[in-house]
Amino acid sequence: MNAFWHALSFFTRIPVPWLRPSEEAWKKSVAWYPAVGLVIGVILWGVHQAGLWLFSPLLAAVLTLIVWVYITGGLHLDGWMDLADGLGSSRSREKMLAIMKDSRVGAMGVLAALLLLLLKMAALAELTHPWWGMMLLFVPMAARTHVLLAIRYWPYLSADEGIGKGISEGLSSVHIVVAYLLLLGAGWWLGGWQTVGAILASLLFALAFSRGVARKLGGLNGDCYGAVIESSEAAMLLALLLFSR
Repeated sequence: MNAFWHALSFFTRIPVPWLRPSEEAWKKSVAWYPAVGLVIGVILWGVHQAGLWLFSPLLAAVLTLIVWVYITGGLHLDGWMDLADGLGSSRSREKMLAIMKDSRVGAMGVLAALLLLLLKMAALAELTHPWWGMMLLFVPMAARTHVLLAIRYWPYLSADEGIGKGISEGLSSVHIVVAYLLLLGAGWWLGGWQTVGAILASLLFALAFSRGVARKLGGLNGDCYGAVIESSEAAMLLALLLFSR
């Protein structure tokens, strides 16, 4: 379980006092990303349902979004902003990578974060039915399953020495197949074809997004993985609302 504790400690602010630091466990932790997504989903679902019971749908959405950003430490949102700054600069590949490494956030990053959060908030405000609110369980889980494909099947930027370097070593195609079988099976059992359809729609988006970014940068890095997660979550929320109609 030490690999799972590594993943939980990295992806969330949840205290993990029993974690035993280990490079081997760190590399194996990538296979547990979907499980951590499920933990995040359970928390978000609970907060959203409590918010709907106590307040208006809009306020429930805002509170859920606050917890969403807090519980993840804004980790993936930071990657989304860095990628927006880099790609939004319309510079050469080398210049875009240099901009992404800069700790400062530019105008494009701020705008990208603002628009993404507004989109998520509006989507959450629409999930007023208890059954559709329960689908929040699968949104973080699906996004962290999709990112496994980006990690496994697109090259890591060789010049980048970030925390994402080397994590693909602990990930195999078997891990990905099992993760998707569990995700789709649970989605069908609890949510029916609409949830499965939203998972598949967000999967197609994540593949297209990863491919497009990799073509521009020559590969992916930790910032790109965070952007895949953030954008996949937004895409699945939109797909859920579309299928709910």
